[in-house]
Amino acid sequence: MESNQLHPLFKRNNAVSSNPTQNGKSAAIAITSHGSDFYYAIMSVMGVVGLGVIIAGHMKPQRHRIFYYITGAINLTAMLAYYAMGSHQGWAPINVEYQRSWPKVAGINREIYYARYIDWFITTPLLLLDLMLTAGLPWPTIVWTVFIDWIMIITGLIGALTPTRWKWGWWAFGTVAMFYVFWNLAGVGRKRAKRLGQDIYRTYMLCGVLTLFVWLCYPIAWGVSEGANIIAPDSEAVFYGVLDFLAKPVFSVALIAGHWNIDPARLGLAINYGEDRASRAKEKAARDVAPSAAGNTGVTA
Repeated sequence: MESNQLHPLFKRNNAVSSNPTQNGKSAAIAITSHGSDFYYAIMSVMGVVGLGVIIAGHMKPQRHRIFYYITGAINLTAMLAYYAMGSHQGWAPINVEYQRSWPKVAGINREIYYARYIDWFITTPLLLLDLMLTAGLPWPTIVWTVFIDWIMIITGLIGALTPTRWKWGWWAFGTVAMFYVFWNLAGVGRKRAKRLGQDIYRTYMLCGVLTLFVWLCYPIAWGVSEGANIIAPDSEAVFYGVLDFLAKPVFSVALIAGHWNIDPARLGLAINYGEDRASRAKEKAARDVAPSAAGNTGVTA
């Protein structure tokens, strides 16, 4: 069979050439099919892990599924974002502050993936929710930390869409917000988790340290890609993709493994489902039947 007549399933990835523009505009500095392939690969991992977590959750009683639902949502949301980026969608051409001579980053404008920030706006609060619920933090602290996290994401997006040096002010605001989130996790959250038991503390520390280490690399990735236009978009795809892989699928496996034998009620998450009421009704009926059955065993004269 001729190469140009291959079955669609075996054709070369042509997403970039099929979607070369957004709103009628193109970018001089853009991903190639290699970057698209990598985005699709990460998309597949996100999808498999997300579905795996949801399936694992259905092996547990409903009252134990809160972490499975949150963690599954993280990966499935990221899967959609990576599908958009792999399909060369969800980006905008933005003029670069620093024009480089290296061919892979040469040009007046670069594609900025706003799809990535939509993903982070949804998934980073869920990641923090996983951690802060594990530590048993009160809701006011959780809401405030999520607000600061949103500041971090929004300032990063505004900075990425800014073509002038003022973008670095937004980068600085976002970085400060990130360190405030770190302080809440490393300080307040760690102390609370330690009071709840060694197994909970171990799970919190493993996932928390992983999160802090990985998140610390995101401002660097931003600086060399959207910020200073140093690395090519394909390299940007790999840099962010590896970080997201660690921050989401690897985090998810570690968190679910740690929570497998932890009752959410120990964390103040005693969620009352219908199955619990039915179980209690059956237990009460069994207790009521037992005394009457015992009374009927007596022999009359």
